[in-house]
Amino acid sequence: MNPPAPTAYERFQPWRRSFEVGFWVLQYLIGAVANSITVNMDVRRLQLGFTAWQPAVWEASSSLVALALVPAVVVFTRRWPLHLDNWRRLLPLHLLGSIVWSVLHVAGMVAIRKAVYASQGQHYDFGLWWWEFGYEYLKDVRSYAGVILTIEGYRLLMRRLQGEASLLSAPDDGLPLEPVERPERFLVRKLGREFLVAANDIEWLQAAGNYVNLRVRGHDYPLRSTIAGIEAKLDPARFARIHRSYIVNLDQVASIEPLDTGDARVHMKDGATLPGSRTYRGELRGRLGAEP
Repeated sequence: MNPPAPTAYERFQPWRRSFEVGFWVLQYLIGAVANSITVNMDVRRLQLGFTAWQPAVWEASSSLVALALVPAVVVFTRRWPLHLDNWRRLLPLHLLGSIVWSVLHVAGMVAIRKAVYASQGQHYDFGLWWWEFGYEYLKDVRSYAGVILTIEGYRLLMRRLQGEASLLSAPDDGLPLEPVERPERFLVRKLGREFLVAANDIEWLQAAGNYVNLRVRGHDYPLRSTIAGIEAKLDPARFARIHRSYIVNLDQVASIEPLDTGDARVHMKDGATLPGSRTYRGELRGRLGAEP
């Protein structure tokens, strides 16, 4: 029997990192070039007396520092992802993040400009810092919001292509068909379609920020939960914690490889190798019927 054809999401994975990096590099490169041209046009039109290289340095320094800050925002939003159901609660945190972004952006671009001007035997004057920072912040807060929306929108698209799991909720009337506290199945939404995944079909689970990826027949389905939260809902006779970030289906464990450090590598039947912490190693070996 021929294996199923890879999905668009699976075909995209080898190119994903290059696409993500290239997207931001290209975006800021195009912005720097376009802004340099328009600022130079304004300089000539208003006869401000700046040479052509100066606007290019202004825009290039701004774009370069903003580009360097994007990875920090990616990490920040993994820890505190912004969704429709939590944006009011997280808004003060992101307002603080926008201020930090602006401070780092302004400090970085001014440092670059001063260095380039000095190499040309000139002095770069930023002006009154409090006035200029207020002006820059009004632009930076919009840039920060744009980066956040782009990142979260891209993640939402990836989850839709990948498929996103959720717990079956209780019906509006009557009793649920199965205990919500210990569900037998999970609802997966993928590209507008919905299907059920049996809890026993989950091979292993991995914490990923505010999500837990459910590994099912070679596919990952992110579920909005903490690893501890989903652990409490799984059958303890079938699932075991092996690491602070991993839970395995005991029926899917092929072998345990002990390490000199006291930790272990847990080899799964699907070919995956997962880290096993010494904290959970003894219990795991005992539950699998192996000697500690």
